[in-house]
Amino acid sequence: MPRPEGWRLDAANYPVRGDFQTRFQDLDVNGHINNVAFAALFEGGRVMLNRQVNALANRPSNERTMVADLHICYLGEGNFPDPVEIASGFGRLGGTSWTIFQAMFQNGRTIATCDTVIVCRTDGQAKPLRSELIAELTARMVKQSRNE
Repeated sequence: MPRPEGWRLDAANYPVRGDFQTRFQDLDVNGHINNVAFAALFEGGRVMLNRQVNALANRPSNERTMVADLHICYLGEGNFPDPVEIASGFGRLGGTSWTIFQAMFQNGRTIATCDTVIVCRTDGQAKPLRSELIAELTARMVKQSRNE
């Protein structure tokens, strides 16, 4: 698998960043943060990002969002007890979905990236994104993703 583009490895390119504590129970038999813990840490970053989008909080009662695809690129080992920084922002916007771009940093190095595709559904079917949602997602886009 190719290494992520250079802009993905710079926390300053992401509009939302937060520190998350690693846990002893997240360690694998080699003493490194395990793959499931990486996924959970990225989820915490997505929740932090999504909470800033009022259009998600104030959506119609029949509108739902769901993860359609998730890809993690592991670049280095994570260690306990050091915290990680999760940097997140919106990337590609489609007609009925969007992609969240994230990177995980620990002790000054990038240890993983994550791309998550979110689909918007209404009454059980994919539906076009509302204009107010598009405006809020666009306001929190990763800097370099606009050039794709």
